[in-house]
Amino acid sequence: MNITSAKFIKGVVGEDQILNDGTPQIAFIGRSNVGKSSVINSLTKQKNLAISSNTPGRTREINVFLINKSIYFVDLPGYGYAKISKEGRNQLRELIHWYFVTSTYHQEKIIFIIDAEVGPTKIDAEMLRILEEQHKNIVIVANKVDKIKPSQYTQKMQIIHDFLGHYTIVPYSSKKGIGITELRDIILEKRKK
Repeated sequence: MNITSAKFIKGVVGEDQILNDGTPQIAFIGRSNVGKSSVINSLTKQKNLAISSNTPGRTREINVFLINKSIYFVDLPGYGYAKISKEGRNQLRELIHWYFVTSTYHQEKIIFIIDAEVGPTKIDAEMLRILEEQHKNIVIVANKVDKIKPSQYTQKMQIIHDFLGHYTIVPYSSKKGIGITELRDIILEKRKK
């Protein structure tokens, strides 16, 4: 099944009726500048649906996109390093915690994006632990595999598998088109007719 329509609906910073309307939610989370927007854009075949930036911390709200008029892609702010104040970072952390832990919203899947070249970081492990404690359905996207030197690819992917191997791991590159079909199929698998 393909994604045939994708539309930005709104950005939210707290309780919002749109997240309570019964539409299934697929949440995208990852460190700042890990490529969440690029992953969403490549899945939907729209270059500027989710706004990407080289500036860490640009996304400061939860952006909701309606996909195929039947599901929401929910793009959360990046966690970790961000060129914003400590207070701003705390607000982002609280917003992420609220959406995943405090709110009553149910995410059908969490697309947990890591940088394949860097590998899982300490802050990735902390976020993953929070999601695991909430018994979330997590799919790992090892993004930016195109940046790994061919001589290091096997080793880098082994590190990721050693750390995250009990999850489905999708090697991904929006630039090279790697993993797009696989991830789209994982996200849309229940909706095949």
